Amino acid sequence: MTRSRVPLAQYMQACRPEIEQRLDALVRCANEDSGRIYEAMRYSLLAGGKRIRAILMMAVADTLVDSHSHVLDAACALEMVHAYSLIHDDLPCMDNDDFRRGRPTSHRMFGEAMAVLAGDGLLTLAFDTLARIAIEPPVTPERLLSCIGEIARGAGPDGMVGGQALDIANTGNLAITKELLQSIHSRKTGALFRAAIRASAILSGADEHTLARLSRYGEAIGLIFQIRDDILDVIGDAEKTGKPAHSDAAKGKATYPSVVGMRESELLMSQVLSTGRRILEEQGYAGTVLEELLGYAAARDF
Repeated sequence: MTRSRVPLAQYMQACRPEIEQRLDALVRCANEDSGRIYEAMRYSLLAGGKRIRAILMMAVADTLVDSHSHVLDAACALEMVHAYSLIHDDLPCMDNDDFRRGRPTSHRMFGEAMAVLAGDGLLTLAFDTLARIAIEPPVTPERLLSCIGEIARGAGPDGMVGGQALDIANTGNLAITKELLQSIHSRKTGALFRAAIRASAILSGADEHTLARLSRYGEAIGLIFQIRDDILDVIGDAEKTGKPAHSDAAKGKATYPSVVGMRESELLMSQVLSTGRRILEEQGYAGTVLEELLGYAAARDF
């Protein structure tokens, strides 16, 4: 049995320790004077979480070449980017959240200034980590350069940052349309999922046809993830989600349930789930971890 066809629970149980150990090794203070900033960076980065973006990168690599060691550092870099975005999202000037994953947020622990710097530190360390990836088969200089570009674009003004800007601009907008909501979330959440898939596929030597199919899969799982997040904001258990129920609604944030209703949100998620599965089946990837991850994203309770 190839790595990509083991049961999802077994796959995630094997991957998560790899990710955690590598993150711990990558974010260590070499200079005593920098101890406080590294403490703040590690506080948020090593707070656990699903590691779904990193696991997706590993699963793509295992599906394509039955190995993921060549994408591990890129996967960890993406987790750094994600952690930085959460630190900044939680700030009083943005979402003003006091708790994440059941713990005080970075600015509550270290102050706003240090939280901003911790996010900045993780973002820059992510690209330092990417730049140091070894050029060994299947990684080539061209593939690594393309991988870095994918992650930069996914995280930047046309991706995650742009989505957050749109989200802030439309907070309290009671007339927001489904189309605008989809545009916000395709950038704020979907862009980094798509970047994870594409970056791993590129490092693994995927051809253009495969890359295009996997890109569509990335868009599908990103949308599923966001819709489920929005649903959990309404029905989720705060002890499992790590944040109070209805927190988005209380801040005037547009969500799928608030714009189209709960029933339509669940129907849309089901439709996207079917689309994602069809994409994988057409590519010959039915029954892989990638397919199981679609169901996981749609059914999770945290």
